[in-house]
Amino acid sequence: MDGVFNIFKPKGLSSHDIVREVRKILGIRKVGHTGTLDPNASGVLPICVGKATRTSEYLLDSNKTYIAELTLGYETDTQDEDGKVLKQSDKIVSKTDIIRIFEFFKGEVYQLPPMYSALKYKGKKLYELAREGIEVERKKRKVYIYDMDILNIENNKILFRVKCSRGTYVRTLCNDIGRMLGTYGYMSYLMREEVYPFNIEEAISLETLFIKNANKEIEDILIPMDYGLKCFKSFDFPPYLWKKLSNGEKIKLNNLDIFKDVEIEENLRIYCKDTFIGIGKITNKNKELIFKMDKVLL
Repeated sequence: MDGVFNIFKPKGLSSHDIVREVRKILGIRKVGHTGTLDPNASGVLPICVGKATRTSEYLLDSNKTYIAELTLGYETDTQDEDGKVLKQSDKIVSKTDIIRIFEFFKGEVYQLPPMYSALKYKGKKLYELAREGIEVERKKRKVYIYDMDILNIENNKILFRVKCSRGTYVRTLCNDIGRMLGTYGYMSYLMREEVYPFNIEEAISLETLFIKNANKEIEDILIPMDYGLKCFKSFDFPPYLWKKLSNGEKIKLNNLDIFKDVEIEENLRIYCKDTFIGIGKITNKNKELIFKMDKVLL
């Protein structure tokens, strides 16, 4: 079994809990997720099985879309509702200022990763250090906010949708917006709507996975592994190159016209004989352009 399941992760379960349950339901070991979703969040969690686990690193780079709620007036140590309140403010913020600051945060943003995160410092996860009361120096990281729309403002709560790049901490975004508004803020709700191209409308529950597997209908919900790589351009090689491609051999490129829209080192979805072969790219070695497969997924 090779492919991806678009799983809806309910609040209260960790991403690893979902992986463990999928392994138990399907009776296979080769299962992995494509980017951690915190236990207090819900939403889309693509789960790779079989050979598709080798594509998870590419899915990690996919853009994400979230529905989040920002509660103003309080700052917590975890930047979300589970944390201890550190600071409080009674400042009333105008709707005009909220709209202005949300616009300000669109585009390139530098975030300081929260201490309560899975990033590592000298081999130890930051949240483990934070639980011991230890805070270490972190470097700001560049992320990108592609779009951010306010859905509702009620009292001190702002519901919004954000489309962002890999590595974006929405709770840090809430914290930073609060401070920019001259008050404090924490993330009080989070649901992941999309890990491109997997969306919440097509996500399934663990219960559905269990029922489909029991009824031998698992193929109905198993998504081909190349579907999750739609962000990459696709290229079809002629049939006579099947053997070289499937063996991962390098191919010298004499005619570059067919690759005119492709950049050097750009990841490509490779097909031959109407079959998905894997991920490949063009490289420049000793001034000679060569095509090579990065991952053969047959």
